[in-house]
Amino acid sequence: MTAAPVKPIVPISAFEALDIRVGTIESVEDVPKSAKLVRLIVSFGDHRRIVLAGMKQERANPAEIQGRQALFIVNLEPRKMMGEVSEAMLFDLGSPDGITPVLAVPERPVPDGTRAG
Repeated sequence: MTAAPVKPIVPISAFEALDIRVGTIESVEDVPKSAKLVRLIVSFGDHRRIVLAGMKQERANPAEIQGRQALFIVNLEPRKMMGEVSEAMLFDLGSPDGITPVLAVPERPVPDGTRAG
């Protein structure tokens, strides 16, 4: 892989505006009629959210991530896809570079809702 060029510099406030948290993926469900989307139910400690992720074609068995912790951006506007609303965005690695995506995960278990940054 050839690394992509670094994006233009942004002020630190742009990063600080993102709320990135650890969540545990409690379930992975099929989104009917979608070739790409699965529905994740994610625990952030004090609450749960539905997160739609386009990983059906990236993994032979998307359910393999059930029970895993990963990073999520939790303060993006909700996004409607295939008639359902996604309440956060899974933060994965590799997709923009054409690499089969992998989860961005903490090095060891931490409490759900722990903030990154």
